Amino acid sequence: MFLDLFYGLRKEGVPVSLQEWQGLLDAMQKGLHGSSLERFYHLGRTCLIKTETQFDAYDRVFLKVFRGIEGSLEGITDEVLKWLEEAKDLPELTPEQLAELEELSSDELMKKFLERLEEQTEQHDGGNKWVGTGGRSPFGHGGTHPTGVRVGGPGKSRSAMKVAEERRFSDYRTDRTIDIRQLRMALRRLRQLTRRGAQSELALDETIDETCKNAGEIELVFRAPRKNDIRLLLLMDVGGTMDPFFEPVSQLLTALHEERGLREFQAYYFHNCVYDEVYNGARMTRDQAVPTADLFRRLDDRWKVMIVGDAGMHPAELFEPNGSIDPWRGSATPGIEWLQRIETHFDRSVWINPEESRFWDNYHTTRTVRKIFPMYHLSIDGMGEAVQSLVGSRQ
Repeated sequence: MFLDLFYGLRKEGVPVSLQEWQGLLDAMQKGLHGSSLERFYHLGRTCLIKTETQFDAYDRVFLKVFRGIEGSLEGITDEVLKWLEEAKDLPELTPEQLAELEELSSDELMKKFLERLEEQTEQHDGGNKWVGTGGRSPFGHGGTHPTGVRVGGPGKSRSAMKVAEERRFSDYRTDRTIDIRQLRMALRRLRQLTRRGAQSELALDETIDETCKNAGEIELVFRAPRKNDIRLLLLMDVGGTMDPFFEPVSQLLTALHEERGLREFQAYYFHNCVYDEVYNGARMTRDQAVPTADLFRRLDDRWKVMIVGDAGMHPAELFEPNGSIDPWRGSATPGIEWLQRIETHFDRSVWINPEESRFWDNYHTTRTVRKIFPMYHLSIDGMGEAVQSLVGSRQ
């Protein structure tokens, strides 16, 4: 459909270049078109049209390409999301009622969800079938179901298998300058000094020894300088239940960026669990994707790995194929296998959890992750212990 707009404009004599077309696609990727056909109309005209004399041609082509499409969904979207976020205060299910609920695989869940969207015509609350709030339905918000799709609003019990909403996460900041001095002090222990490079440093003790052996004739001895040989890979969970920890994770990332002594440092994002791809930015768009397998090919076992996340998620995200909470980021390999590959490939790795340690045993997934990686709290003491685990001697 979008290519029809491009070729239609060219056919009408509008000189749309590939650079301008790419600019429109970049703007759409950033969400500037919103959920409105009217906003897309203005965005396209801004990016593609150079002069007012081409407005009529643009209008003719736009009408031809998008005739019959609903003009705006913004009002409906706001109304539906407001309803789903204001879940009714319905009684909780008993353990017996919860055990009776049908557990669905990821594929079955999404298939039934799309079927309900086509069939449903009105608001529902407290039921066991339709998209609504509360109750036992797998679809909606604020209800109880072992395998469900959360529609809109923030997560509460971390029990959703999938989330149907636009995922707009923010990059952790790298310019934090307040309250990170102690954190930087803890990270300074992230060092393994080795001598490498050109022999440009005067070895004073060796020079004295050689001079004495040479009957007082000065014999200068040089050696390579000692430099930090630590290579660090940082993988950061972002969005969802990590939103409350935006500040401490930003402080950690800032401190690591300012730790100039590291030989090499690379940082990537993921959401809830590592799958086939990690990302250069928190928006996790296709152009930011980096195949996880490429990390294994490029980074050898000398790299240290620090994974930051709360490790609390629906069990399907960790144990099932295509278990990612984002339906469009499926992975045939379960998340737990990717985590095990990371632990096996790299010599040393740790998991940094910003959640208070007293809550770690509340989630089956957190307990499982602790069996794969040593887990430490995101605090000054916790970071000190994590650094010691990465560079200290093994027991």
